[in-house]
Amino acid sequence: MTRRVRRRTCREREGRVVRGSSRAGSAGVEDEEDAPAAELDWKALPDDTMLQLFARLNYRDRASMAAACRAWRALGSSPCLWSELDLRAHRCDREVASSLAERCGSLRRLRLRGHEAVEAVPGLRARGLREVVADGCRGLTDAALAVLAARHEDLERLQIGPDPLERISSDALRQVALCCSRLRRLRLSGLREADAGAVGALARYCPLLEDVAFLDCGTIDEAALAGIHSLRFLSVAGCRSLKWATASTSWTQLPSLIAIDISRTDVPTNAISRLISNSKTLKLICALNCISVEEELVQDPSVFRNTKGKLVLTVKSHIFKSIATMFPGVDVKEHEVFNQCNWRHNDIAGDTMTWLEWILSQSLLRIAESNPQGMDEFWLQQGTALLLRLLKSSQEDVQERAATALATFVVMDDESANVDPARSEAVMQNGGIRMLLDLARCSRESAQSEAAKAIANLSVNTKVAKAVADEGGITILTSLAKSMNRLVAEEAAGGLWNLSVGEDHKAAISVSGGIKALVDLIYRWPAGTDGVLERAAGALANLAADDKCSLEVAKAGGVHALVTLARSCKLEGVLEQAARALANLAAHGDNNDNNAAVGQEAGALEALVQLTGSQNEGVRQEAAGALWNLSFDDRNREAIAAVGGVEALVSLVQQCLNGSEGLQERAAGALWGLSVSEANSIAIGQGGGIAPLLTLARSEVEDVHETAAGALWNLAFYSGNALRIVEEGGVPVLVSICSTSGSKMARFMSALALAYMFDGRMDEVALVGTSSDSSSKSVNVEGARRIAFKHIETFVLTFSDPQMFSVAATSSAPAALSQVAEVVFIHEAGHLRCSGAEIGRFVAMLRNPSPILRACAAFALLQFTIPGGRHAVHHAGLLQKASAGRVLRAAAAATTASIEAKIFARIVLRNLEHHQSGTST
Repeated sequence: MTRRVRRRTCREREGRVVRGSSRAGSAGVEDEEDAPAAELDWKALPDDTMLQLFARLNYRDRASMAAACRAWRALGSSPCLWSELDLRAHRCDREVASSLAERCGSLRRLRLRGHEAVEAVPGLRARGLREVVADGCRGLTDAALAVLAARHEDLERLQIGPDPLERISSDALRQVALCCSRLRRLRLSGLREADAGAVGALARYCPLLEDVAFLDCGTIDEAALAGIHSLRFLSVAGCRSLKWATASTSWTQLPSLIAIDISRTDVPTNAISRLISNSKTLKLICALNCISVEEELVQDPSVFRNTKGKLVLTVKSHIFKSIATMFPGVDVKEHEVFNQCNWRHNDIAGDTMTWLEWILSQSLLRIAESNPQGMDEFWLQQGTALLLRLLKSSQEDVQERAATALATFVVMDDESANVDPARSEAVMQNGGIRMLLDLARCSRESAQSEAAKAIANLSVNTKVAKAVADEGGITILTSLAKSMNRLVAEEAAGGLWNLSVGEDHKAAISVSGGIKALVDLIYRWPAGTDGVLERAAGALANLAADDKCSLEVAKAGGVHALVTLARSCKLEGVLEQAARALANLAAHGDNNDNNAAVGQEAGALEALVQLTGSQNEGVRQEAAGALWNLSFDDRNREAIAAVGGVEALVSLVQQCLNGSEGLQERAAGALWGLSVSEANSIAIGQGGGIAPLLTLARSEVEDVHETAAGALWNLAFYSGNALRIVEEGGVPVLVSICSTSGSKMARFMSALALAYMFDGRMDEVALVGTSSDSSSKSVNVEGARRIAFKHIETFVLTFSDPQMFSVAATSSAPAALSQVAEVVFIHEAGHLRCSGAEIGRFVAMLRNPSPILRACAAFALLQFTIPGGRHAVHHAGLLQKASAGRVLRAAAAATTASIEAKIFARIVLRNLEHHQSGTST
């Protein structure tokens, strides 16, 4: 979808689009831009021009164009357009093959994916087929391969791999030899065996066979290969069961052998030495990643010094410099050894270099996939440069394989998606980003998907991600994300997912139309296509974390799309990212309406509540996080409870005690959010939610025990819950947080929870609930009260500076109070929002006989009303409605109050005056 077939060129300059004109004498005409452009009559274009346009389109667009009129339909069926066919990105079965058969009479070259597609090839009725290249054929059988060979006797090139052909035996290989006498190239991967009979049949019946590759195969009859006298190029890379004594002796008898690839084998150095010494025609030996050879070279670098003019390529050799020696009499620079100009007039060198490109791309990809130890030096010094040179190969499959290798060799850990910084930056420093983006813009969808995959993986590195963005990669990936080819769209979405991690790139993705493209992907592909949906949802989740981008996601229909995934998709990776995206959309509080919009979307809350029971921990975690964020909206909070959210989250918090820290935090946070309302709070207490929250409050992880403390603070507001916390042993837990936590917020909220529990309101409930054992229960409650008061007082005093407070007590200057307020303010507390009942309870505490509770209440009101706090104005309004000014003034003047309580009360009065004056103005 990146092809640009235009008669006029456009370039952007200084914010304007300037169009070139084909009219002579138009220079200097001031009103040229106002002149109407001449309409182009597409039907009047010559047939040759239209055929060129057809040739530049993929099959889907070609079919759409051919449907425009009868003349174009006839042109679209022209034999010159159907000499090559690449069906890898499309479903190809017998029905599809039959529908294409009418146009395939001149088909010569065919590329396929999957054994079902190979089985359907005879249905194309392409009797003149010369080349078949297939991958993903692990399930291919002897019968299917035999039929393919029997129906296409003119076949010259057959390549099936890299997936192992586990079900193909020597019998099928014999059938290929018997049927395809014109065979010149045979490349197969993962054969169980190639016995003497099969290889002998190739020697007898295929006199033109010059290129054989048995890659990663089981057993091969080494001696029989010597019977293929026409053989020029041989690859046995990855074969681990070869008898090297036999091979190195018999293969030297091949009269035409030019090059041999023994990479990734256990070949000993003496076998290579025999090939060097005894073969008269051999020019090139490729032995990459051969362990025994590399170990020998480490001990003795001069092992292959006397090679008699033959090249031996290993990971220890200087590959570019060695290849440059293949062109005697030509001044070839090392970085241009793969330039076709070097062998344009030398057929042998050209064939050798074409073969070398292919086997290098194969071996480098296999090495990247296995990621053996000790290869860093090779990748950084030569491997990266080799892959980038292969990106420019004239062979399409070499280009694609090089891009795949670039996507693979940088990845250190698939699970955590870690990439090697040195390798990824080596690609960037060698100009690889521009090369990959150029490949992504070509018209071949197979190349687009592999290039986009490489860009996506490389973009995990922040430096590379910036380079991708600077080179226009975001626009290119956005364009590819609109592709009707699923593989292209999937990899492009993956690239946008990785790029959207960077805050600097989110706006650029939005401006380029990336958000709309990602949302459209969710609507375009069915629920079973997990790759594209997971990547699209993951990218939207990252983008939704940005305030402005979250609005664009909602505007583009993202809420409905993501809820649809959460409701209907069964794939865990998709569900996790969809829930995360909904959580981020709902995380912007008062900044936009997305929180309410998600809650109002039909089925959203039910789906998220249901996902908290998923078998996948990541899904449960993100669903709980979404419910936590959504619970900040009053209507959502009650709606979540109405669809069983309280019971589901209590169950989740009970089950997650051995789960990840992230799951524990979000489960506790969701209960914290729901517990704001009285009904929910009581239901959580009665449903068994307090005990697991106390367990989480014992966690050494600050985020976990801080969130649990917040939930317990809300729950303790109600007397029945407060008593349950005492009965469940919660006082020592809260005391521990209050005195030892490294989080000021955790200490603050645990102190408030203790203040709620022992401000006197629990006493009546305690008496009623302990009628059968009143004395012991009463003693326990009183002992717990004393412990709680002691630690509340200690907590408040940690914010007291005697000298500073003394100055503030005796000074009427505002600066003295401001200095105290600045020191004692807990910045995170500015995000807490209290109800009128909660503010009223703190005002009531200011009248409590306990000076400790009075000091704690004044300290809490100070935190809630500090100017600049997110909800400070709201809290000030509640205090004014409660006529708290008189109570505060009394607390500030009380002779029995501590100096801290007096100063805190004065600061709250100052805060109220500030907010009142701000409101009046």
